[in-house]
Amino acid sequence: MSMKKIAVLVSGGGTNLQALIDAEGRGMFGESKITLVVASKAGVYALERAKNAGIASKVLARKDYESIADYSRALADTLTAEGIDLVVLAGFLTIIDEQVYEAFPNRIINVHPALIPSFCGKGYYGLRVHEAALEKGVKVSGATVHIVTPECDAGPIILQRAVEVKQDDTPETLQRRIMEEAEWEILPEAVRLFCFDKITVKDNKVYID
Repeated sequence: MSMKKIAVLVSGGGTNLQALIDAEGRGMFGESKITLVVASKAGVYALERAKNAGIASKVLARKDYESIADYSRALADTLTAEGIDLVVLAGFLTIIDEQVYEAFPNRIINVHPALIPSFCGKGYYGLRVHEAALEKGVKVSGATVHIVTPECDAGPIILQRAVEVKQDDTPETLQRRIMEEAEWEILPEAVRLFCFDKITVKDNKVYID
């Protein structure tokens, strides 16, 4: 396995970014490193986390670009110029188009706070996912790490982990439990599998050696 450069894309506090920084610190990614953090707006706490970990960061603010196409081109160009091998969406809430996916085929992964195909797709992000799960009365929810394709939340699934839903859960308590018990565990593990060349995609399915 060769050293891979990882970029993490963020829009907020960066708790999943921190889980990845901690995993790298434990040697989980071998020689591979997070070399760039890209934020979709200035001033988010994720940028502080990057700075504290000595990782280069860049703000590409959506409002500075006229269209999704212009923004996506700038993002693809930035990632390509940095020689990035793997792109991780960690709470990145800005819509990007196929220019990014085509530049990094099967090399963009996302973590979603539900067990896809439940509670996913357009409009399902943040607390809305957990509100919908509680409204439905599901007994388990969880998180999914998947490869990103042009269709929202529909790419091949790499890893999933189920988390118990408790009777007195609020969207906030469920969100927190899914982060702690699922997202912060399976996102670093998916990155590790990628770094060690363990992931093969065939017929829209992921096979792990």
